[in-house]
Amino acid sequence: MSHAVGTFEVQITPIAPEEDAPAGAPGRMRLTKTFHGDLQGEGAGEMLGLLKDGSGAYVAMERVSGVLEGRRGAFALVHRGVMEAGAQDLLITIVPGSGEGELAGIAGVFHLKIEGGLHRYELQYSLP
Repeated sequence: MSHAVGTFEVQITPIAPEEDAPAGAPGRMRLTKTFHGDLQGEGAGEMLGLLKDGSGAYVAMERVSGVLEGRRGAFALVHRGVMEAGAQDLLITIVPGSGEGELAGIAGVFHLKIEGGLHRYELQYSLP
Protein backbone atom coordinates (compact mmCIF):
# COMPACT_ATOMS: atom_id res chain seq x y z
CA MET A 1 0.00 0.00 0.00
CA SER A 2 1.35 3.44 -0.95
CA HIS A 3 0.94 6.59 1.15
CA ALA A 4 0.50 10.16 -0.04
CA VAL A 5 0.46 13.06 2.44
CA GLY A 6 -0.17 16.77 2.25
CA THR A 7 -2.61 19.56 2.99
CA PHE A 8 -5.65 21.03 1.31
CA GLU A 9 -7.87 24.08 1.40
CA VAL A 10 -11.61 23.58 1.26
CA GLN A 11 -14.42 25.97 0.45
CA ILE A 12 -17.94 24.94 1.47
CA THR A 13 -20.76 26.89 -0.19
CA PRO A 14 -24.39 26.35 0.88
CA ILE A 15 -26.85 25.50 -1.90
CA ALA A 16 -30.28 27.06 -1.46
CA PRO A 17 -32.96 24.51 -0.52
CA GLU A 18 -35.73 23.71 -2.97
CA GLU A 19 -38.82 25.86 -2.51
CA ASP A 20 -40.90 22.90 -1.34
CA ALA A 21 -38.21 21.34 0.90
CA PRO A 22 -39.68 20.23 4.24
CA ALA A 23 -38.47 21.82 7.47
CA GLY A 24 -35.49 19.94 8.88
CA ALA A 25 -34.45 18.51 5.50
CA PRO A 26 -30.69 17.93 5.05
CA GLY A 27 -28.71 20.97 3.96
CA ARG A 28 -26.84 20.82 0.64
CA MET A 29 -23.38 22.26 0.15
CA ARG A 30 -20.93 22.52 -2.73
CA LEU A 31 -17.32 21.52 -1.99
CA THR A 32 -14.24 22.84 -3.77
CA LYS A 33 -10.73 21.82 -2.69
CA THR A 34 -7.14 22.50 -3.65
CA PHE A 35 -4.67 19.73 -2.73
CA HIS A 36 -0.95 20.22 -2.01
CA GLY A 37 1.80 17.70 -1.28
CA ASP A 38 2.00 14.25 -2.83
CA LEU A 39 -1.41 14.92 -4.42
CA GLN A 40 -1.50 18.14 -6.47
CA GLY A 41 -4.92 18.96 -7.81
CA GLU A 42 -8.50 20.00 -7.36
CA GLY A 43 -11.58 18.45 -5.81
CA ALA A 44 -15.23 19.25 -6.51
CA GLY A 45 -18.36 17.71 -5.06
CA GLU A 46 -21.59 17.99 -3.11
CA MET A 47 -22.48 17.21 0.47
CA LEU A 48 -25.75 16.58 2.33
CA GLY A 49 -25.70 17.14 6.07
CA LEU A 50 -27.71 17.47 9.26
CA LEU A 51 -26.30 19.04 12.43
CA LYS A 52 -27.92 19.92 15.75
CA ASP A 53 -26.21 20.70 19.05
CA GLY A 54 -22.86 19.20 17.97
CA SER A 55 -24.37 15.94 16.69
CA GLY A 56 -25.34 14.95 13.16
CA ALA A 57 -24.16 13.32 9.98
CA TYR A 58 -23.06 14.06 6.43
CA VAL A 59 -22.52 12.21 3.17
CA ALA A 60 -20.65 13.55 0.15
CA MET A 61 -19.42 12.61 -3.31
CA GLU A 62 -16.32 14.30 -4.67
CA ARG A 63 -14.26 14.07 -7.87
CA VAL A 64 -10.52 14.64 -7.46
CA SER A 65 -8.33 15.39 -10.48
CA GLY A 66 -4.63 16.12 -10.67
CA VAL A 67 -1.27 14.42 -10.18
CA LEU A 68 -0.70 11.81 -7.49
CA GLU A 69 3.01 11.15 -6.97
CA GLY A 70 3.76 11.77 -10.66
CA ARG A 71 0.68 10.02 -12.12
CA ARG A 72 -1.98 12.21 -13.77
CA GLY A 73 -5.65 11.29 -13.60
CA ALA A 74 -8.80 11.45 -11.54
CA PHE A 75 -10.89 9.44 -9.08
CA ALA A 76 -13.98 9.84 -6.92
CA LEU A 77 -14.27 9.85 -3.12
CA VAL A 78 -17.33 8.92 -1.07
CA HIS A 79 -17.61 10.47 2.41
CA ARG A 80 -19.58 9.24 5.43
CA GLY A 81 -19.33 11.23 8.63
CA VAL A 82 -21.20 10.90 11.92
CA MET A 83 -20.76 13.29 14.85
CA GLU A 84 -22.09 12.66 18.35
CA ALA A 85 -21.68 15.39 20.95
CA GLY A 86 -18.67 16.69 18.99
CA ALA A 87 -16.91 13.30 18.57
CA GLN A 88 -16.43 12.34 14.94
CA ASP A 89 -16.46 9.02 13.07
CA LEU A 90 -15.35 9.64 9.50
CA LEU A 91 -14.80 7.24 6.59
CA ILE A 92 -13.68 8.51 3.17
CA THR A 93 -12.93 5.90 0.50
CA ILE A 94 -12.05 5.88 -3.17
CA VAL A 95 -15.08 4.80 -5.20
CA PRO A 96 -14.26 1.44 -6.84
CA GLY A 97 -13.83 1.72 -10.60
CA SER A 98 -13.67 5.54 -10.55
CA GLY A 99 -9.98 5.92 -11.43
CA GLU A 100 -9.17 7.56 -14.77
CA GLY A 101 -6.00 8.16 -16.77
CA GLU A 102 -2.82 7.03 -15.03
CA LEU A 103 -4.91 6.51 -11.86
CA ALA A 104 -7.16 3.84 -13.43
CA GLY A 105 -7.67 0.98 -10.99
CA ILE A 106 -6.82 3.04 -7.89
CA ALA A 107 -8.26 1.85 -4.58
CA GLY A 108 -7.83 3.15 -1.07
CA VAL A 109 -8.82 5.25 1.93
CA PHE A 110 -8.47 9.00 2.50
CA HIS A 111 -7.68 10.02 6.10
CA LEU A 112 -8.37 13.60 7.20
CA LYS A 113 -7.04 15.46 10.23
CA ILE A 114 -7.74 19.11 11.08
CA GLU A 115 -5.13 20.77 13.30
CA GLY A 116 -5.29 24.46 14.11
CA GLY A 117 -7.53 25.08 11.11
CA LEU A 118 -5.11 23.31 8.72
CA HIS A 119 -6.57 20.36 6.79
CA ARG A 120 -4.08 17.48 6.45
CA TYR A 121 -4.59 14.27 4.50
CA GLU A 122 -3.02 10.86 4.28
CA LEU A 123 -4.13 8.81 1.28
CA GLN A 124 -3.46 5.08 1.59
CA TYR A 125 -3.82 3.65 -1.91
CA SER A 126 -2.90 0.91 -4.32
CA LEU A 127 -2.58 0.98 -8.09
CA PRO A 128 -2.30 -1.97 -10.49
